Amino acid sequence: MNKLSIIATSIVLSLSLTCSISAKASDWSFQVEPYLMGTQIRGDASIGRAIGTPVDVDFSTILDNLDMAAMVHFEAHHKSGWGVVIDYGFMDLSNKVTNNRDGLIKLGLRQGVLESLGLYRINYGKNTVDYFAGIRWWDNDIELTFDANITPDRSTHLKVKEDWLDIVAGVRLISTINKNWDFIARADVGGFGLSADFTSTLEVGVNYKISKLMTLDMKYKASWVDYENNDPSGTVGYFQYDTITHGPILGLSFNF
Repeated sequence: MNKLSIIATSIVLSLSLTCSISAKASDWSFQVEPYLMGTQIRGDASIGRAIGTPVDVDFSTILDNLDMAAMVHFEAHHKSGWGVVIDYGFMDLSNKVTNNRDGLIKLGLRQGVLESLGLYRINYGKNTVDYFAGIRWWDNDIELTFDANITPDRSTHLKVKEDWLDIVAGVRLISTINKNWDFIARADVGGFGLSADFTSTLEVGVNYKISKLMTLDMKYKASWVDYENNDPSGTVGYFQYDTITHGPILGLSFNF
């Protein structure tokens, strides 16, 4: 399945669930949130015979080399408690990131992560709990360039395009502090060897209600993934990606 098909299918299924519960607009509430993330990526990747190459990209490096980025979050909630969540974050870095470890002199990275989740909401007084499950799709293009003088037995330039789907399940807590402030925390886990061996996301932060229409979203998010494809280690098609993508998030939600 190609990338556009995965995105389109996730959106169609989510919207189909939304429409199937009730067509009455007054029974629904919606939230659209463009956001920025001070992203850092830490871990390692293996491509072919290049095993355990460090992936060490901080926010300043991303700003220096960023070609394109898009981050948006959407939620729809029905009065029955059912709802859907779609979140997509994408960034494309030019092949300019330098690192002299292990003979690596350039690293090009394009990473996209799509989440499509169904949830059920229960209110406990001042606390709201969302139980959710769905898919997380990772889409990675990585280019590595090595110094041939340091690594004469390796290919000097390697490139891989790899994407995979993981099933995830988790919980989110929204706790009212006062009429303007909410505390929010989320945790999920997935993988289980279906695609990735392990994947997880943790979020914690606060929301500030500017008005009925707008909410300021401030939190910290970390996503782990440990993925390895089915090709034998050290062969041309081998790919392994074991990283944590984390950083602060600043978003503005529009509620209607």
